[in-house]
Amino acid sequence: MITSIFSKSKPINFLIVFLISALALFIAINKYAKDEIHLNNYSVLAIALVCVFLSALLIDFIVAKNTLSKKQNLEPLLFCLFLLAVPQVFLSYKVVLSNFIILLALRRILSLRSQKNIEKKVFDTSVLIALASIFHFWAILFLPLIYIAMLLYSITNLKKWAIPLIAVFSVIVLAITYSLLVNNNFFSALHINPAISLNLNAYNSTQFIVVITMLLSFGIWSSLFFLNAIKKKKKTFRPSYKIVFFSCLISLIIAVITPIKTGGEFLFLFAPLSIIISNYIEIIEEKWFKELFFILLVAIPIFLLL
Repeated sequence: MITSIFSKSKPINFLIVFLISALALFIAINKYAKDEIHLNNYSVLAIALVCVFLSALLIDFIVAKNTLSKKQNLEPLLFCLFLLAVPQVFLSYKVVLSNFIILLALRRILSLRSQKNIEKKVFDTSVLIALASIFHFWAILFLPLIYIAMLLYSITNLKKWAIPLIAVFSVIVLAITYSLLVNNNFFSALHINPAISLNLNAYNSTQFIVVITMLLSFGIWSSLFFLNAIKKKKKTFRPSYKIVFFSCLISLIIAVITPIKTGGEFLFLFAPLSIIISNYIEIIEEKWFKELFFILLVAIPIFLLL
């Protein structure tokens, strides 16, 4: 019953998504901001809120365009519920921008299915990933996803495989040019920081233990069914599902190796995970279990607010 509500009224869904995002921002400011928020910081947070809401809309577009679900429209809602569980995301505005750009890149990657304008799409995707890495360096790990997509879509022309490297080099040149013109040095705009940290002490709190348990348990369980269901999809759509799964794995790696762990690094996981979990909810046959599964996903973020 609850899940069916969200499959019928898309305008109300988006209103709910916006309100949840705004609530997460309010909690981030009042509960997790360590320093006093100044006026210029509020403008940055407002931009972050817009980016998060646009990200939710973009997820809905990606899912609809690539037939990644049966139109239950749960993905944007799950995305924002995960955000409500980790509202600290808003305090990492660079991660919010980086994630939004990565979603734009994911949209272009999935559009390779049409086999049209391949060179342009590969170049655009590579540029977007390179730009995302300027805001959060380890977003560069999404670059191999382009090659995975080209393999899955049987794009084997070696000239096309060189395009991502050319695109990344172009972004580096433009960033250096900007740095020289604006800041009179070479690398101020690049923010290259390949540091890795596997220290998880930052997650030693009730909130993060609950969040990580939720994401891993629901994510792993849903992924098992998601991967099994790929075999039953039309052959032309199978690569799209595999790309979503690989993007989830890359997001998990980014969350683990990010040197300064604030909770914002989880944001990369939210989009692919919302698609995977939504797919699992759709195939649950027992109505009571479907409702219970969804209620738990709603209840856990609310519980963390208490």
